[in-house]
Amino acid sequence: MQYTLKKSLGQHFLHDETICLRIVESMSDDVKNVLEIGPGGGAITKYLMHKPYENYVCIELDKDKIDYLHKQYPSLQGKILHDDFLDAELPFDTNFSIIGNFPYNISTQIIFKVLEWRNQVDEVVGMFQKEVAQRIASKHGSKEYGILSVLAQAYYTIEYLFDVEAACFTPPPKVVSGVIKLVRKAGEEPVADYNKFKTFVKAAFNMRRKTLRNGFKSLLPAEKLQDEIFNKRAEQLSVEQFISLYTSLYES
Repeated sequence: MQYTLKKSLGQHFLHDETICLRIVESMSDDVKNVLEIGPGGGAITKYLMHKPYENYVCIELDKDKIDYLHKQYPSLQGKILHDDFLDAELPFDTNFSIIGNFPYNISTQIIFKVLEWRNQVDEVVGMFQKEVAQRIASKHGSKEYGILSVLAQAYYTIEYLFDVEAACFTPPPKVVSGVIKLVRKAGEEPVADYNKFKTFVKAAFNMRRKTLRNGFKSLLPAEKLQDEIFNKRAEQLSVEQFISLYTSLYES
């Protein structure tokens, strides 16, 4: 049984076995519960399913791929969720980790969904379009640094692991890919209200070529925008400075 590629779902299938193994081996050794997003043709699934995890499930939107996986790997019966990850409910009652060769067209939304599930998701190992992976992992002061960088790094320690060349895929995408690892930071939540913090960070980068004072005009009264920090641009503030500024304005 063969499967077909669907451009509408952003499908590019990884065929380089060395890269497949590197992705799987990038997961921490003590992981117990694993969700794979978008198993597709089973490139990394075939390695994950033999790992000694307590629980493994994968989530796939494409029914053709589910049929293929059931036929090719009968032991996956009962372990494949037919759903769109962006609309899915939590797959486990306890904490878990996520892994996947993420579809380029929803990779940014996947990270925002992970952030919504941050209290349950301990770790993520994912392949993204390289520029998206760099954006998530970038530090302040760089042109890649933005909303996704600040929000992801507020909750996770992020490591850029390695590049994946286009030739490793069928069909080859027009871009290089990058694999990154996110590990949930220990301790209390950095802010009391994640959604409010998200709005705050988005406002800061809304006019990234201008100062924070311009970005925050719609959120804060003029008297609260007098501090010298508001003369800076959003990309000049570290994640810690964003958290500190938000806390001083909304939680002190």
